[in-house]
Amino acid sequence: MDTEADKDKSSFRNFISGPLLDRVFATYKLMHTHQTVDFVRNKHTQFGSFSCKKMTVMEAVDMLDSLVDESDPDVDFPNSFHAFQTAEGIRKAHPDKDWFHLVGLLHDLGKVLALWGEPQWAVVGDTFPVGCRPQASVVFCDSTFQENPDLRDPRYSSELGMYQPHCGLENVLMSWGHDEYLYQMMRFNKCSLPAEAFYVIRFHSFYPWHTGGDYRQLCSQRDLDMLPWVQEFNKFDLYTKCPDLPEVGKLRPYYQGLIDKYCPGVLSW
Repeated sequence: MDTEADKDKSSFRNFISGPLLDRVFATYKLMHTHQTVDFVRNKHTQFGSFSCKKMTVMEAVDMLDSLVDESDPDVDFPNSFHAFQTAEGIRKAHPDKDWFHLVGLLHDLGKVLALWGEPQWAVVGDTFPVGCRPQASVVFCDSTFQENPDLRDPRYSSELGMYQPHCGLENVLMSWGHDEYLYQMMRFNKCSLPAEAFYVIRFHSFYPWHTGGDYRQLCSQRDLDMLPWVQEFNKFDLYTKCPDLPEVGKLRPYYQGLIDKYCPGVLSW
């Protein structure tokens, strides 16, 4: 990736200083207080029928024009531009994997939840397993979980919590957000993307795992086999962020073709 932003990767995900830090910390504080086992299960029930709206993938992309992610310390522009930046980065590096290009475009579409009245702390930001003790690489781990009631519950406060060793991430209840919602929505609509695509969509925000190296005690061999795909995707999700916004109009026909191939028509959201 030949961008200025890529030359200084240390400037990304700065959770120590910066003009957006107060906003970011407040979002994570709410997330780490209220994301509990019961909360997540209730959200699965609330949104599991996918009866919120009928729309196409590109209509969802357009909705992100009005969303700025309050958990992101790197950018303060609408999420729709980030979608095209990520997709184009992947397209240049992996020209033969059109499904991977499409994942770049749609990976954050679950953030439409924030436009339907959901608080951003229940939509955006890094994800983590609920039902067990948060591990060290979770953002603001030491300063934001004090009021989470699950950590006072012996069922949920140990390293494994309610899980068995190496049970597999597909059997772990992740904090509720755009990753899990979009994964479930695309499965519900029987999108024809490969297994790697669904996996990236589901776990791309699980930074404490794919970047922090934590939560290995919950992983199955399948998770370890899929990890390189999530890490490869993360290069483009993170390091293509820059204020030079893409000419979206010129890119739409190519991505509409991929949408028509893998997830066509009007979908249930």
